[in-house]
Amino acid sequence: MEIFPAIDLYEGQVVRLLKGDYDKKTVYSADPVAVAETFKRAGAANIHLVDLEGARDGGTPNFEGIARIVRETGLRAEVGGGIRSAAAVEKYLAAGIQRVILGTAAVSDRALLGSLLKNYDGRVAVGVDVRDGRVAVKGWRELSDETLEGFCAELQDMGVRTIICTDISRDGAMQGTNRALYRDLAAKFDIDIIASGGVSTLNDVKALRDMGLYGAILGRALYTGGIDLAEAIEVCR
Repeated sequence: MEIFPAIDLYEGQVVRLLKGDYDKKTVYSADPVAVAETFKRAGAANIHLVDLEGARDGGTPNFEGIARIVRETGLRAEVGGGIRSAAAVEKYLAAGIQRVILGTAAVSDRALLGSLLKNYDGRVAVGVDVRDGRVAVKGWRELSDETLEGFCAELQDMGVRTIICTDISRDGAMQGTNRALYRDLAAKFDIDIIASGGVSTLNDVKALRDMGLYGAILGRALYTGGIDLAEAIEVCR
């Protein structure tokens, strides 16, 4: 299983939100590149980057910071937040991003998603952010009419190779990940699943690994010391 240490960016700083609430934001560093370098020294090959302002408002306000992380560390990066046009996708891929993640746009514009899948194939993933069984959009502030299972089935039919599924109720809460959710998704869909939200202990990591998931995103637990990144990477080799 691949491990993706996460950096969420807001106004150029490394922050974490609690359950997606922009009013419950903790700033961990003003130097995202330095944080990414610590991940690399711990053995990380991948990094998960989120433009939180982009996720909320659209656009790519943290693009320069994200591009610098990739340029200076050489880590394989996936990026989400505010990617709602072909131009934004092209901009990130040209900057050396390995994979872009569509969230709101995947829900609201299937034609765009289909076109991007055709043009960029495995370099486009979809973020499926779930609250109360429904898919959330616009920085998790709004619930769409899409159900988790129905949306994932459509994505699989469209040829999406990878989804990043986040249980919003667990994100940043350090209460453990929703193992039942990921076990169910892994059983129902033939698609690479990256678990996100609430991965709080090494036991969470091992449980997701044993389900055969493609990957897991580690966020707040890395910043608070709940998980040692080098150890997590080692148990997933």
